Amino acid sequence: MKIERAILIGFIGNYIVNTVVAALVSLIPSGGATGLLTPQYITFVIVSAIVVAILTWWYGAHGWKGGLVFGIIAFVVAIVTAFVTGIAGVVAQTGSFSSVAGVLPNFWPFLWNWSTLVLLGYWVIPAALVGWWMGRGMMRKPMAPMASAAPMGGTGM
Repeated sequence: MKIERAILIGFIGNYIVNTVVAALVSLIPSGGATGLLTPQYITFVIVSAIVVAILTWWYGAHGWKGGLVFGIIAFVVAIVTAFVTGIAGVVAQTGSFSSVAGVLPNFWPFLWNWSTLVLLGYWVIPAALVGWWMGRGMMRKPMAPMASAAPMGGTGM
């Protein structure tokens, strides 16, 4: 399995989703929409799923299990990146490691938020679908062995 490659592609994918996709989606006018399902958020999830599908193809996942593994690894990379970024931000703002202890309990409610399920969905579902799509040709039956070109009982000389 290509775990190192999955981690690296998941990391660059997390960067692309959090910066490029978010920047493109911010150009969509909100139109005064409030609540959870705004046009910007729906567009963000759709474009993120497309980016994940492209990254899964680049990763080379064959079979739905390969796509599922890639999606889960990339999801974990996104969570770990958010955790490390949060800790680094607290240290950069306060200048002390002791202030991190006061912020750590705030990470668990972040994990149990509905947006984490959306994150899991747009990493795992497209990855598994693309992996299944790319692995369809692997299910074909092998061809019967071909007969030898050399005549029976001799070496052909």
